[in-house]
Amino acid sequence: MVADQKGKSDISFAGTFASSAFAACFAEICTIPLDTAKVRLQLQKKALGGDAAALPKYRGLLGTVGTIAREEGLAALWKGVIPGLHRQCLFGGLRIGMYEPVKNFYVGKDHVGDVPLTKKILAALTTGALGITVANPTDLVKVRLQAEGRLPPGVPRRYSGALNAYSTIARQEGVKALWTGIGPNIARNAIINAAELASYDQVKQTILKIPGFTDNVVTHLLSGLGAGFFAVCIGSPVDVVSHQSSHFACLF
Repeated sequence: MVADQKGKSDISFAGTFASSAFAACFAEICTIPLDTAKVRLQLQKKALGGDAAALPKYRGLLGTVGTIAREEGLAALWKGVIPGLHRQCLFGGLRIGMYEPVKNFYVGKDHVGDVPLTKKILAALTTGALGITVANPTDLVKVRLQAEGRLPPGVPRRYSGALNAYSTIARQEGVKALWTGIGPNIARNAIINAAELASYDQVKQTILKIPGFTDNVVTHLLSGLGAGFFAVCIGSPVDVVSHQSSHFACLF
């Protein structure tokens, strides 16, 4: 995911970008049903507000997945997968591909030894912010396509697909509308990226100092588990704020 502890890598930026984008796209295909369910749950909570008497349609993550599949078909769980793949190609490739060059820039070319955790965090914040600034339109379109499933049967959909959504939003709302929610989105993705990449880097560095551990698949898996844990714990609050901002224009 990131280079070795000396900050050097034999992989070019293009190679890192391509491999990161591919891995991110594969993960997107596998996890988008859960992401769709999460979006529906967040929208439902916002729509119900303080109405305690209203009965929620969706209950729990897996219950929401089942409800969507039963009422709308299995394909509805992958609604938004195309802009999701667009997003991962851009954001996934940039945030990871730029991490090592930016980290090396912050520590300086003459740095020797372990990179301080603060520099890792700063580098990951930077690449997360830059990556999502480029990829924000794909994030917005993905969320809107996922939200359209909430419309009652018979109500016409606003978008026929991802490319149509990009052009429709730009034409009807202006190009700047594609960057709706950019502020909280930068905060969310920069923080989560810092939690993921910096913690991955730091956990891996720590593990490799333990006798018997080498830079192999086991070490990468343990580092990835640690990175995922920190990302979820730290990023969840800003995740809700960012999605509600992006979704506001989606509430029909």
